[in-house]
Amino acid sequence: MTRPGTPSGEGRAPAGRPEPVAASPAASTWSAAELSTLAAVAETFVRGGAVRRAALAAGALDRAADPAQVSQIRLVLRLLESRAANVVLARRPVRFRDLSPAAREEYLLRWATSPIGRRRSAYQALRKLLTFLAYADPGDDGANPRWKSIGYRPDRPPVADIRTQVRPLTFAAGARGAGAGAPDATDAPLRLDADVVVIGSGAGGGVVAHDLAMAGRSVIVLEAGPFVDEATMPRGELEAFDRLYLGHGLTTTWDGSITMLAGAALGGGTLINWMTCIRTPADVRSEWATEHGIDGVADAAFEADLAAIESELSVAPASSVPPKDAVILRGAEALGLAAGRVARNSPGCDDCGSCGFGCPRGTKQSGIRSHLERAHAAGARVVADARVDRVVISAGRATGVEATWFGGGSSRRVVVEAAQVVVAAGALGTPGVLRRSGIAHREVGRNLRVHPAPVVAGLFREPIEMWRGTTQAARCDAFARGERGRNGYVVESAPAHPGLVALAMPWEGADAHASIMGRAAYLAPLLAVTRDGGTGRVTETPHGTARIDYELDDVGRSTLRHAMVTMARLVRAAGASEIVALGTPAATFGREGFASGGESRAFDAFEERLRAFDFAPNRGSIYSAHQMGTARMGADPRANPCDPRGR
Repeated sequence: MTRPGTPSGEGRAPAGRPEPVAASPAASTWSAAELSTLAAVAETFVRGGAVRRAALAAGALDRAADPAQVSQIRLVLRLLESRAANVVLARRPVRFRDLSPAAREEYLLRWATSPIGRRRSAYQALRKLLTFLAYADPGDDGANPRWKSIGYRPDRPPVADIRTQVRPLTFAAGARGAGAGAPDATDAPLRLDADVVVIGSGAGGGVVAHDLAMAGRSVIVLEAGPFVDEATMPRGELEAFDRLYLGHGLTTTWDGSITMLAGAALGGGTLINWMTCIRTPADVRSEWATEHGIDGVADAAFEADLAAIESELSVAPASSVPPKDAVILRGAEALGLAAGRVARNSPGCDDCGSCGFGCPRGTKQSGIRSHLERAHAAGARVVADARVDRVVISAGRATGVEATWFGGGSSRRVVVEAAQVVVAAGALGTPGVLRRSGIAHREVGRNLRVHPAPVVAGLFREPIEMWRGTTQAARCDAFARGERGRNGYVVESAPAHPGLVALAMPWEGADAHASIMGRAAYLAPLLAVTRDGGTGRVTETPHGTARIDYELDDVGRSTLRHAMVTMARLVRAAGASEIVALGTPAATFGREGFASGGESRAFDAFEERLRAFDFAPNRGSIYSAHQMGTARMGADPRANPCDPRGR
């Protein structure tokens, strides 16, 4: 996302009128009319600061979204101001900007629940972005006034005395010392050579680079994202999503129905993850062996590998349990469900909840503090800001990589010659690399798995402050094994900060949204990480960006509904006074004001509503921080692009 620009700050526009549009470099490709309408929509969702948010939103979309999606959103904004179109959309010939605030809300709410999927997609895209910015943007002075109203104080962890020792390579601008400025297409590339070149530096690429470098191999790691060390880590939510997350934090499925979180800096997801470390279940590994013909995953050797990784990452049980995680333990104990503390790769650090922004104090054992750092010490060369254009294939074998390095305000072509190439660009990036390299297997990009996660939040009388303390300290795994009609899942806490909270909370009008955000410090949101019931694919658009599609099946929807019932029971047993299951519309329950026995009957009815919760696209809210499967390995070469060893 774009950083704050020059538009006016949080001043509130007169009721019923949009604020005047200020010029903004972040929104230079948008017309004044489009920005005025976007500001009117922003003001409708969250009052105040609409001009600034419109400029930030337009800039973010230009940078992160596919041009076809941006064109669709701009078309929607123009339709909002078309009197002719609004005869159908608003039932009268009027421009959106000329509607009263109440009429604007009614207009948007009709889009929210429209039977037409594209209207729901457009509504969710605008709602999520504009509510996120309202609460994530620090403003020019670094102190969003909404933070005080909800009791939010950003963490300010100290910078590590000893920073990561990783030092990525940098190159002079131009070719062969040609001087400053971006080279043209005729410039000769910079040539490097190694035994192995690794594409991607996350949990896969970083570990591979480590093991190869420690074995004495010459290794080069290419990472498309930037290098960010402890001294330059983001200090706030908006900056973190901008600099460290894939798509500047705007990554979703093409229809906008699943919000995706993925890392996009050196270290990949390890840099911004919540550090919950879970061993691959034995039944899953057995399925990999029996159904996919993958040897070595169901035996003692794999157990030894897991133990080695845990040792290398200093994995240990959470040392403290903050209130949001105590909800899980308290509720599970009351219900007689299995639960316990999670293991984490940040031993002894429990007073800071901004782990999703990177770790300035260096206690998180991310790649730049563990595998990449040790690989670098063993001689591996690391190149950040290097977008891989293709793998070079000669006579049926990979012989190197062609990439473009973006650094110092210019670019440079880089060719790495290597006897082996490891493609570890993540499930969202790997298909594009393979296709650009001429790998035409029909299953490349298919079989996407995302672990869909629904969310249920409990409102408590005591402060929770989900954004403070250990990011995730407890989990309920009573339903980790699947059964007839549903898959397995585990329940964890969701350590969100204000922008992500605002994006997730239901919107039923500006006042209702402001009311629930005003109680955000008392909310304990739980999420269920479910095993996939459905499948997706990653393809490339004509503009070269990744298109993500994913569709739940009946088992997947059943799993999400079962998980929502479990989460509702957990927060109720832990003492929540109100419960909200996130979606459009949301399902809510309050336990106050019932006569004897009435509360129990009302909760039974609430459970029945959750068992029938609508998970059509952009109805039930779904999130995912795990993406897998798009270059699947297995014994059958017709069904799997990679063999059982990943080749």
